Amino acid sequence: MTKKITPEFLKKLVKKRPSDCHKGNFGRVLIIAGSKGMTGAAVLSAKACLKAGAGLVTAACPESQQPIIAASLPEAMTLPVIEKHGSIALKAVNKIISWNKAKNYELCLVGPGLSVNSETPDFVIEIIRKLRLPAVIDADALNSLALRGNAKKLPKDTPFIFTPHPGEAKRLVKKFSGSKIDLARRISKTFNAVVVLKGHGTVVTDSKEIFINPTGGPCLAKGGSGDILAGIIAGLWAQAGVSNGFSLKTAFESACLGVYLHGLCGDLAARKFTERCVLAGELLDFLPSAYRKTNSQI
Repeated sequence: MTKKITPEFLKKLVKKRPSDCHKGNFGRVLIIAGSKGMTGAAVLSAKACLKAGAGLVTAACPESQQPIIAASLPEAMTLPVIEKHGSIALKAVNKIISWNKAKNYELCLVGPGLSVNSETPDFVIEIIRKLRLPAVIDADALNSLALRGNAKKLPKDTPFIFTPHPGEAKRLVKKFSGSKIDLARRISKTFNAVVVLKGHGTVVTDSKEIFINPTGGPCLAKGGSGDILAGIIAGLWAQAGVSNGFSLKTAFESACLGVYLHGLCGDLAARKFTERCVLAGELLDFLPSAYRKTNSQI
């Protein structure tokens, strides 16, 4: 049985921040993103993660692209890593693992703008396996799994959120002809992950519960919107995970809240700019209003 995401369901997920809080209370997120020609995806996802409320964000990216990303992200840190042909190289795994042993980040978002060039698909498999952090797996990380990976190569004791669009979803399962809901559930069961299958009536499922998102519209059909969504979900999960543990439960709740707020940002932006003229980067300007509107409806 499917359910609709409602403000009433989301009520318990938005917590008031205590007056004596600090940035460590709201999660540290490592975003592995970007490649030559696709630095925007890293910038958009990191900005969205911070805007959603994460305490600290670091963007790991190809070393040649680090100056571009750093200049666009004054609130985030960057970690330049070895690359090959403009994309992250397999050898970057060791540097990122060593870096995180010192920094103790709690959550990873991997995929926006990574490309599937050269060694990047192999890098994606290895970093997910060896980093062993809860992760939002998006975009080219999903395409890398389709090219190189399978369920057996992912840690079984680590919670994940997959955020595919329909094309990426079909690459993950191959030869599937069922409904959108069936496709989302199949991926969730195969990879033991929460799945956000994007598009009109975005589906969120942990393979048991199935929620349909009522917000959002044609204004989101533009490059960069998915990067914003992945960043928002990562930022929300970072906060929920620090408070209540990184689990499939907090993953599912954060995904539901993230898609609702992201879609509502689109609805609010479309009223101002029309459905045709909304840029992905403008969605974040409406996130405070989306939070307030959601709370006012409860």
